[in-house]
Amino acid sequence: MKKLHYIDGNDVRLLHSGGEYFSVLLAAIAQAQQEICLETYIFASDVTATQVRDALIAAAQRGVVVRVVIDWLGSGRDQALQLTALLVAAGVECRCFNPWFRRGWARTHRKICVIDRQRAFLGGFNIISDDISDDGWADTLAFPRWDFAVAISGPLVTHIHLEADAQWRRTGRLDLLSRIGLMRDLRTDAKVSRSQLRHLSRAALIVRDNLRNRATIQKAYLHALGNARQSAVLVTPYFAPGRKFRSALISAASRGVNVTLLIGVNQFVLQDAVAHSYYPKLLSKGVRIVEYRKTQLHAKVAVIDNDWATVGSSNFDGLSLFVNHEANIVIRDKHFNQRLTTELQQGIDDGVEVLLEDYVSRAWYRRAWYGTVYLLYRGLMRIVTLGGYG
Repeated sequence: MKKLHYIDGNDVRLLHSGGEYFSVLLAAIAQAQQEICLETYIFASDVTATQVRDALIAAAQRGVVVRVVIDWLGSGRDQALQLTALLVAAGVECRCFNPWFRRGWARTHRKICVIDRQRAFLGGFNIISDDISDDGWADTLAFPRWDFAVAISGPLVTHIHLEADAQWRRTGRLDLLSRIGLMRDLRTDAKVSRSQLRHLSRAALIVRDNLRNRATIQKAYLHALGNARQSAVLVTPYFAPGRKFRSALISAASRGVNVTLLIGVNQFVLQDAVAHSYYPKLLSKGVRIVEYRKTQLHAKVAVIDNDWATVGSSNFDGLSLFVNHEANIVIRDKHFNQRLTTELQQGIDDGVEVLLEDYVSRAWYRRAWYGTVYLLYRGLMRIVTLGGYG
């Protein structure tokens, strides 16, 4: 795969739960002096989202340039239009990503905020209260949504800002020459002052789009799993990857790597059925599967050999790996990775392990249902990805 561009000297802080994330984000927005770039899939209308909205407006009214990109589908058509109108009227620049699917199937599923080009936030958090389900039903959750993000300061922020600015420009009206210029800008390495570098965390930004980075995130996972020697813990709310990803998990387990999948369940019936269709082979090959049922799992993270970790927006499914715009950060720092490992172990302890003998004893019609849904899903993904989904 294309070598990841790791950069030293970053202060990367793990943020767990919306209570921690939004308190830090709101404080950073309140301190902004020049520019705020925010991109999200869902921008809801609940208490937390209103706090973020009002903080952005307050920043704009004190002279900060505030640019917001929200996904038209993720936020909902009516909410997206109402929010855009409200923000623009208050001095915030706001654009919807791909309304009415005018530019294909892709959605922006990224969750990014860059403030004054000095600090960035990236992870799985949408702009929505973490005690309310994000599936459109707005049900109250028994416990806060289980999710992670990172707060970053240091030279990597320059690269994150470059991506956020590029997405802003993509959502505008670009002619052919402007689009060519945008691709050229993204190929140019961000300039990093050597005086900024300190021995903190090595980290790299990886994004998925439908131009230069069509398979970058999946390849990063495949490369990390291919080099795994001891352990691999991978967490996702939606598990429906293609054949290459599943084969990488099995290959690692066959080499003696302790591979654990922590998967969210009980949110979408069809999604659960697709995931269950993979269970027999994965379990028989030594992959450990744990289902998280305590509350809504929304984290998209992994730790491999306590040496490689990732936090971001990309699920392990066809939409995230082959269709949508996504953004993850890869961290090579043992102290950070140990902290994340501790959090993931708590999630595993709160989950329910799936055993092969329990699965194969399920009624034949349930297993047939899983297989049927998988075939339908695979067919749909092959159409949407023009054959890219395996």
